Amino acid sequence: MEYVAVRIWVVAMICMLAVGCKKDNAGSPVAAGDIPTHPLNSVQDLDVLLQQVGNARIVLLGEASHGTAEYYNWRAELSKRLMQEKGFDAIGVEGEWADSYRVNNFIKGARQDSTAAVNVLKQYNRWPTWMWGNYEVASLVTWMNGFNQTKPANEKVGFYGLDVYCLWESSQELMPYLPPSDAGIIQASQQVRQCFSPFSADAQQYGYAVANASANCRSQATNLWNLILAKTGNATATSEPQFVMQQNALVVKNAENYYRTSVTSYEESWNIRDRHMTETISRLLQFMGPDSKLIVWEHNTHIGDARYTDMAAQGTVNVGQLVREQFGGQNVFAVGFGSYQGSVIASNTWGGSMLTIPVPAAPADSWEGYLHSISPANKIILSSEIKNNASLQNSVGHRAIGVVYNPNNERGNYVPSIIPKRYDAFVFIDQTSALHPIPIQPANEPPDTYPSGF
Repeated sequence: MEYVAVRIWVVAMICMLAVGCKKDNAGSPVAAGDIPTHPLNSVQDLDVLLQQVGNARIVLLGEASHGTAEYYNWRAELSKRLMQEKGFDAIGVEGEWADSYRVNNFIKGARQDSTAAVNVLKQYNRWPTWMWGNYEVASLVTWMNGFNQTKPANEKVGFYGLDVYCLWESSQELMPYLPPSDAGIIQASQQVRQCFSPFSADAQQYGYAVANASANCRSQATNLWNLILAKTGNATATSEPQFVMQQNALVVKNAENYYRTSVTSYEESWNIRDRHMTETISRLLQFMGPDSKLIVWEHNTHIGDARYTDMAAQGTVNVGQLVREQFGGQNVFAVGFGSYQGSVIASNTWGGSMLTIPVPAAPADSWEGYLHSISPANKIILSSEIKNNASLQNSVGHRAIGVVYNPNNERGNYVPSIIPKRYDAFVFIDQTSALHPIPIQPANEPPDTYPSGF
């Protein structure tokens, strides 16, 4: 994490010096008043975003941290309206497939109350548990469960995990879906579990073992995926049980690759992870049908197009870039989120205690500092209205807070970004507050967001 933070700061400083960002007397990268803004005080103020979304099939909703209440709440309100008014079919989150599929079943089941929703979210027991185990998500899950009560089974909205981390859990979760008469698939699944069993569900141990040439489960994981794919017609399954079986096997295959690579290459492992999330988005849309639409909740570092940040120079890609390339920019609408000052749930060490940490005022020469200088109010910025702003064609520092956060190293948390190209819109919350976590005892498993923190 410290290496990543320092690298981001260095690149940001080089960018600022190299491109000579225009500044006014207050130190902002552009002159005050150059950016049109739209107020954000009520749910009705989201109208402007609904209009901009148009007929997009994928709406990407970001966040500048994994621990800010307002990001979750405003994404929830926008997601509700997308499902109600534009027929979006599901939310895909930066979370585990297996845990999220249990939430999906809860949402599509009989009517439940908020207490039941809290209990189902307690199954997100991998550090950082607060990412999805929080009361803000519980409120949304309760609403989605109620929203589904009047809908036929094939029209109920869903909730799915897009991420790649949960190798061991997915290897277990696919078992009930395996065809009992297919001895080859049964044997392949047993071989996968036997190969990984010495590492006690610790993916980092597995990664180091591969680096030391003392283990390699790649062939077993790949063989299981190939056998299951062949069994289901070498295409995305159309029945839900087969799709779930496929997805769990895909997580096993791609997670093995991710952990094997993460020990030696941060950049390559990042790409494996974001390509997996993009593949899962594509698979979900295929499974849900040709007219389906998906909302995606992930950190800004995943949904904001990597080509317009320093990630491109590092050789890394992300979901925002990949879905635009695959589905076309006109079918994707990306909304970044950020704030000027407040508090956040994070930790000061990897795998450490959950803390409420103050977020200091953003520097005047950052994107957030500039938006605050316009007015200390919540606002929406549309890229269609600032795309011709010459000042914003250069990179501007844009805050990104990970699950490990040190506000004393604030300059290390800014990603140089060409904002009008990175996002289609930006939601700015001037003053934010910490998320409200559900008390959960973390399991002895490798953390989510490993090793990036985002």
